[in-house]
Amino acid sequence: MIKNSEALTSNPLLPFSITIQKIKMKKILFFVLLITLMFGCSESSSEKTMTVTGKVKGLKKGTLFLQHIADSTLVNVDSLQIEGDGSFSFKTELESPEIFYLYLNKKDANDINDRITFFGEPGTIEVNTAWNTFDTNAKIEGSKTQKKLEEYQKTMSRFNKTNLELMQTAANSQTALDSLEIDSIQRLSNKNVKRGYAYALNFALNNKDSYIAPYIALTEVSDANVIYLDSIYNSLTTEVVESKYGKKLGNYLKDIKSGK
Repeated sequence: MIKNSEALTSNPLLPFSITIQKIKMKKILFFVLLITLMFGCSESSSEKTMTVTGKVKGLKKGTLFLQHIADSTLVNVDSLQIEGDGSFSFKTELESPEIFYLYLNKKDANDINDRITFFGEPGTIEVNTAWNTFDTNAKIEGSKTQKKLEEYQKTMSRFNKTNLELMQTAANSQTALDSLEIDSIQRLSNKNVKRGYAYALNFALNNKDSYIAPYIALTEVSDANVIYLDSIYNSLTTEVVESKYGKKLGNYLKDIKSGK
């Protein structure tokens, strides 16, 4: 036994061998840690993760809800109790880009102007607004589809304004309108509505690579001639067809054609 011990202690390569083993163990531990971190990151965030951050200026206390429509029902995705400077952050996984809502319960017994509508998509979306103008002056950044929605809404608001003005003309007349005047206002209103429909259809057709196209078809012109809706659907890119609204438009067209 003494001889074996002496042989081990007298081996000049032993310290070098131990050092090599230590280096190998450190490398193994490093790679294990690296893989763990990679899996941890993939679980907390992915290519389909949407992060919604922002600030509600002037809000000292209230509850903010992130909502969307699931199976025709408005559901809460997440909620946050705000106390302090009005900052917030939500994170959720998406099937594909779709409409989301930020609903603010200000505890003021008033449900008016408490919901912001925006087109959610993967990535970081920033929403900044104020407590007293929550939905009217919200600034939304980080969503390409949201910019398309804002572009569409800006033009459509002109058609809506024209229709409102025509209605006010008829309602505010100092004298009773005769049948010719009423018919004239009605013709102008009908013409304006048709122009709005035409704009909506063309906007969808001209944005075939955007998720806004099937959304407009479903929510703005769903009662249009099926020929036009078919044209929109058939023009969509594969990625958009396979999205939430793309699938809904496809199913909607099948139902129409089958007489449902």
